[in-house]
Amino acid sequence: MNRRDLLRLFAAGMLLPPAARALAANAGADAGKLLSVDALATGKKLKTLPKLENRAKRPGLFRATLTARARKIELLHGKPTAFLTYNGHYPGPQIVATEGDTVEIDFRNQLDQPTSIHWHGLPVPPLQDGNPSEAVEPGARRLYRFTLPEGCAGTYWYHTQAHGLLAMQMYKGLLGSFIVRAQDDPLADLPEQHWFFSDVRLRKNGAIAENTARDWMDGREGQFVLINGQYRPRIRVTGAQRIRIWNACNARILNLSLPGCRFMVVGTDGGLLPAPAAPVERLLIAPGERYEVMVQTDSPLNATLLNLPFDRHKLLETPAADPQPLAQVDAHPGKHTELPPVLRTIEEPGAGLRQELAFTAMLDARAARSEDDRASGQPEDFPELLAMFRINGKSYDMRRADLRAPVDKPLDWTLHNKSRTDIVFHLHGAQFIVAQRTLGNHTERPPLAWKDTLHLQAHETARIRFVPREKGIRLFQCQILEHAALGMMGQLEVV
Repeated sequence: MNRRDLLRLFAAGMLLPPAARALAANAGADAGKLLSVDALATGKKLKTLPKLENRAKRPGLFRATLTARARKIELLHGKPTAFLTYNGHYPGPQIVATEGDTVEIDFRNQLDQPTSIHWHGLPVPPLQDGNPSEAVEPGARRLYRFTLPEGCAGTYWYHTQAHGLLAMQMYKGLLGSFIVRAQDDPLADLPEQHWFFSDVRLRKNGAIAENTARDWMDGREGQFVLINGQYRPRIRVTGAQRIRIWNACNARILNLSLPGCRFMVVGTDGGLLPAPAAPVERLLIAPGERYEVMVQTDSPLNATLLNLPFDRHKLLETPAADPQPLAQVDAHPGKHTELPPVLRTIEEPGAGLRQELAFTAMLDARAARSEDDRASGQPEDFPELLAMFRINGKSYDMRRADLRAPVDKPLDWTLHNKSRTDIVFHLHGAQFIVAQRTLGNHTERPPLAWKDTLHLQAHETARIRFVPREKGIRLFQCQILEHAALGMMGQLEVV
């Protein structure tokens, strides 16, 4: 039996090799070691994300220090949890800058392991983007310096991109939000809220549980989904409010619903849409994606913000059957506010160089000989799973350029998800337009929007267009971080 057939049968549940049988046998035992979902305090008012202080004394410059360090934070009463943090906060402090600003971040690594900062979605020079080859060693520091170009206003974030440590450092806390404001923002007068989603898996003693082989194959999901670092907080939404939403989970796809309310999307990863979108009752947000929305309701109500079940075609687990409560929301219509019919102009890149990426998941036969239930934050501790996830048949190698393209010329990429599990594509340092999506016999052209992160269902194909603006190496990867760590990353060399 070849690997393709093994994976097909394995994913369908028709064949359980010893590794899968061990995982299934240990699932109950492992669950018994985890903290109950009812163990954390709930119902506290949603906290505002802390801001990173700008120490610059002149306009047009944002200058600050970020320090990666371990810190214990109490989520479970009396049993603090050891996180990896930026400046001691989980999530890290929010950076707020303006188009045209020069940003200077003095980064200091006080961890006992190398790390870096990736500025997710931001158009920063390649050497400033925290690539895996640009690690900051323990005890060392480096200056990240870049200028925010006109037209890049939007909702971004920053997180570790440490080679071999990415997934673990993320689920332990190295992440934070970044907002770029426009010089002329049509929604500037609206009050804002920020919902920064992450998840954490805790053992009964309050410690963060390490990844298992199941996590590395399916992508990690913690049993506690947090908003701004809080568990099931209480949120008040009154009238027209601009709500920025981040999904900073390693692998969890959010399928948000607020019964009795509607979500009007006004922005995505790379900023505002050309016009407000038609209201929807559900909002699907993949890991790494961001949305700007307004919550609409016709009458005052108290509702539970839910994460509805969504099947992302995991290789081992079946999807959850029940909605997951995330917060209690007091929603009030407030005074009616008429939004501008035009929010911005988006010019789609023209036809360009055609290139293709195929994403595959290949189960190594050695996995069938693994009988234990190891748990580790490092993928190299699971050699039978290394290189399982690939792009164009290759596993990530930071010494290799997988694609080459000229600077300032349009690129037209076709993304083929040829695996039996969903993937989430992320392109570093650039925003793209999704020109077409095809799943089965259905093809559609999505609404015009700037994106840097795109959810692709199993066997789905998409075409994207973008223009690389800087010479150098640009990463592309699956934003399900365990898949990236097991090889699903590649490099574009812009020349």
